[in-house]
Amino acid sequence: MSAEPHRLSRLEPYLDRAEPAPTLLKMLVGVQLAGFREDAGMSQEQAARQLGFSAAKLSRIESGKGRRPPTEGDVRALLRLYGTDDYESSVLLKLLHRAGEPGWWQRYDKRLMPEWFDRLVGLQEAAAAIRTFEIQYVPGLLQTPAYARAVVERGLPTASAGEVQRRVELRTKRAELLSRPDAPQLWAIMDESVLLRVLGSHAVMREQLARLVELAQRPHVTVQIVPLDATNASAPAIPVTYLRFGGLDLPDVVYLEHIRSANFLEDRDETEEYRISLDRLADEALTPLKSLALLRRTMDERYAGR
Repeated sequence: MSAEPHRLSRLEPYLDRAEPAPTLLKMLVGVQLAGFREDAGMSQEQAARQLGFSAAKLSRIESGKGRRPPTEGDVRALLRLYGTDDYESSVLLKLLHRAGEPGWWQRYDKRLMPEWFDRLVGLQEAAAAIRTFEIQYVPGLLQTPAYARAVVERGLPTASAGEVQRRVELRTKRAELLSRPDAPQLWAIMDESVLLRVLGSHAVMREQLARLVELAQRPHVTVQIVPLDATNASAPAIPVTYLRFGGLDLPDVVYLEHIRSANFLEDRDETEEYRISLDRLADEALTPLKSLALLRRTMDERYAGR
């Protein structure tokens, strides 16, 4: 039996979004196809076998991974196999077509957007809530252009001036997410050392901390600082980003960044460990009000008049 129509009626607003959200739409198409398969009483192996797909191909379609969405032919074949009704098939195929439209970030040079980074930006654009922990830098979504330039120049010392500028523009464009009417809830936790590590210059740092002070007072942004004297803080050893997608039947995703690669975790047991770790870290960090006071104090005392 096919899924109840209201499952897809909730997704119709995504057909009218001014800006495409291909990463989200690929995931939504995959989740709905998996739901139709389960309603039809089939395992992945059974469905793949009947259509001559490999199990890996069907798994990839249902997970919504990869730069491109599945082909319309493959999706139509799956819908026929599952006996999906005309309404549900129509909505899903429209979502599929929109999933093929490039997001703004996909218009950048592919050398700036490896597949793992393309996916991160797409997930952030689609998330209802983003939690992040940083131990070395201000989180990318909160960076000023000058601070972002210093981060890029430090991480890519041999990059040309043109490449540095393009990367700064990309990072600045990403930060516009927080100014949208439908901005996600952002909860950022940083080690205090991030505030003390001078990148660019004292003037750059003062501007960056002023930006953090301004953002931390927005209703959808929470900033907390883990003080240097919090000796028992259970901080992860690498940056962590936790993404949640409200009410869309999508799994939470944890993004773990490495120097030139990244891991995405979607298994509930794994993501739950990171959620608990971030909860514990938030309890050990300064409260948002005390964190705001520390930001102001550091800005005025450490970076004043330089």
